[in-house]
Amino acid sequence: MATTNTAQTPAVDSLSSDELTAKAVHKRYEGLVMVRNKAIKGKGAWYWAHLEPMLINNADTGLPKAVKLRCSLCDAVFSASNPSRTASEHLKRGTCPNFNSLAKPISSISPSSPNLASPSGHNRKRSSSSSILEVSKSGGVSGGGIGSYQATPLAIVDPSRFQELASTAVTASVAQHLVLSGGKEDLGALAMLEYSVKKLKSPKTSPGPTLSKNQIDSALDFLADWIYESCGSVSFSSLEHPKFKAFLSQVGLPAFSRREFVGSRLDLKFEEVKAESEARIRDAMFFQVSSDGWKVKGFGEENLVNLTVNLPNGTSLYRRAAFVSGSVPSKYAEEILWETITGICGNVVQQCVGIVADKFKAKALRNLENQHHWMVNLSCQFQGFTSLIKDFNKELPLFKTAAANCFKLANFVNNTAQIRNSFGKYQLQEYGHSGLLRVPLREYEKLDNFGPLYTLLEDILNSARALQLLLLDESYKMASLEDPLAREVAEMIREVGFWNELEAVHSLVKLIKEMAQEIETERPLVGQCLPLWDDLRAKVKEWCSKFHIGEAPVEKVIERRFKKNYHPAWAAAFILDPLYLIRDTSGKYLPPFKCLTPEQEKDVDKLITRLVSREEAHIALMELMKWRTEGLDPVYARAVQMKERDPITGKMRIANPQSSRLVWETYLTEFKYLGKVAVRLIFLHATSCGFKCNWSLLRWVCAHGQSRVGMERAQKLIFIAAHSKLERRDFSSDEEKDAELFALVNGEDDVLNEVLVDTSSV
Repeated sequence: MATTNTAQTPAVDSLSSDELTAKAVHKRYEGLVMVRNKAIKGKGAWYWAHLEPMLINNADTGLPKAVKLRCSLCDAVFSASNPSRTASEHLKRGTCPNFNSLAKPISSISPSSPNLASPSGHNRKRSSSSSILEVSKSGGVSGGGIGSYQATPLAIVDPSRFQELASTAVTASVAQHLVLSGGKEDLGALAMLEYSVKKLKSPKTSPGPTLSKNQIDSALDFLADWIYESCGSVSFSSLEHPKFKAFLSQVGLPAFSRREFVGSRLDLKFEEVKAESEARIRDAMFFQVSSDGWKVKGFGEENLVNLTVNLPNGTSLYRRAAFVSGSVPSKYAEEILWETITGICGNVVQQCVGIVADKFKAKALRNLENQHHWMVNLSCQFQGFTSLIKDFNKELPLFKTAAANCFKLANFVNNTAQIRNSFGKYQLQEYGHSGLLRVPLREYEKLDNFGPLYTLLEDILNSARALQLLLLDESYKMASLEDPLAREVAEMIREVGFWNELEAVHSLVKLIKEMAQEIETERPLVGQCLPLWDDLRAKVKEWCSKFHIGEAPVEKVIERRFKKNYHPAWAAAFILDPLYLIRDTSGKYLPPFKCLTPEQEKDVDKLITRLVSREEAHIALMELMKWRTEGLDPVYARAVQMKERDPITGKMRIANPQSSRLVWETYLTEFKYLGKVAVRLIFLHATSCGFKCNWSLLRWVCAHGQSRVGMERAQKLIFIAAHSKLERRDFSSDEEKDAELFALVNGEDDVLNEVLVDTSSV
């Protein structure tokens, strides 16, 4: 890693000092022009309207040597190192002789600004907004001696500009004798007073938009749907925000109370969505229950367990939410799952052919499966892959060594003031930003997962160049003379092996995280489990070869996790799904038995005999033998395995995902009992990933969890929101989407910030 970063440092010997200076100056100039153009369009500071960037060329070489700011009002020239300070000293403080003649924004005028009271105020030019407010310059006393000034009538203004008047402009015609008791805020109030007078004199007003009753009802229905489907992101209290009410009035909608949206309207929407969901479940011959949220986040923390129904046609329907806190007993989880099943299908429990659930004691799944022979209960593959990172962290010495070195380096840099300051300087120089290395709050041995360590590891890898430059700094050289820890850290940073270890750990964790993320997004079926783990083994083998790491300890960790997650249904679905048929030399498409181990072949036989009745078991095994030797007609096999490119991701995908099941139901009818098992196995999901609730709603539930009415409303809100998200196949949370958006915006800002890095040394 160290070698790589050093190689990336550009060679600048071929460029002269003048050329380097010219390049930096021109970059600074372009950045200032970009900022000024945005400001003129209303997206930046007010003073850019009067300050213009300009290049100063070297008289001898003709190359740019400096950037200056020219005042467009008086042609004075200033340094461009700090435009804000230039504006304050030259414009705000009255140094510019022509600036006082212009109307200024309120933000540029201090409360005690001498410009408002200067005699020259009588001769100021009228700005475009000067017609908004006309105040008498006479300063005379108006009858009765009540006041020492009098105001002329105000020019009538559009009421929609009251806020603009109060916050964006002070007119040039304000007389030095007129000091309103409320300060500048009185300008808006004064304009509103005159508008009220005008309204009383001429009561005719232009009518606002008029909507029919049907249009109003439809608009409110859409509004309610948006609020419900946002599921906590939009609070009901925000409906009574003055600005939101003003918006509703502007578009012609009547005022309403937030209570309307948590009462009968919510009940009607819930009943409508629930009826649609139950109708779909009734139409399906069987279903699978998905249970997500049992994973404990922390002691005493509230968690939401989502219970979803997966149908054979590939759709998922939300069923209910259970709120739990802390660690949940296995028996309690078992009861919740069985209550959900009986609540869906009553006494016809055979309609539920299985459960897929995330992390909790596997005893609950095993108990339900043992009690009901037709069920296939699976653990979530997403959880299996993420748990593999914890396994590596606990069992591979490579992880422990890399983590200990990261802690040592980060704590030394963060906790030593002189070193920390020098490190920040080189961060700014190399990356345009600086910050502490993010050290986990707990020691390495006490960490429950690798997440915080992964963040620290990424920080160090991303700061490699800055750390190397830090060793050349005088402050570090002085520290090394006195502190043995400084010398130890310096040796570590110089050691290629240290960077190789960090890169190896980072690469492996990133590999697994990417596969887990793809599993969460794609939501694979049970037949894809064996290929997924085979793919993982192949990638990890390549990783071992690349970083010269022994395969045996790594494979041992993977196999232990594989056995914890393995279910015989993986092998059976893999064999029965026509998607995985292999064409042999005779042209037949046969099931891939040769890809199974002898134990997995036995698992296929055992599972099939368990899923049928005792009388049907021997017939099902005979049909399995026929399937093994004859397979599927080549035309149908190719039709099932046909792929097409996804226009969004560019990946090749199965053209008709339901064709594997439909072939068994419509074409392979001679397999009477084996087909019954196949159609039930093939559609089963291997992950429990689904609806993600917003943290805002969870916090609300935690605060009002003791209220029966509050919990009922929360259940209805979650049901409506989850139904909508699953219908759109939207499995991300609003928080994740916002994070992506802000990351994108910050990325755009970083480009501008890089351009505007202070080049005062140039």
